[in-house]
Amino acid sequence: MRKIKLVSIITVGLALGLIIGQNTTPIQGHFLWFTGEMPAILLLLLTASGGFILGILVPLFIKKKQNINQITLK
Repeated sequence: MRKIKLVSIITVGLALGLIIGQNTTPIQGHFLWFTGEMPAILLLLLTASGGFILGILVPLFIKKKQNINQITLK
């Protein structure tokens, strides 16, 4: 099972790296009322790292909330 997880992490990481590395043309990005031109590689890196950070933080907050609920129920 560990090997499957490791192979899948490496595969997804390589695919993400290939996608990001091939997209270097400048694009226009919009966020709320801000507009800016940046290389597509930067926008892809920002969105990938944002998703990674959310993927780490959400389970931590859910686990913390479950622990608080268990304490108050006892």
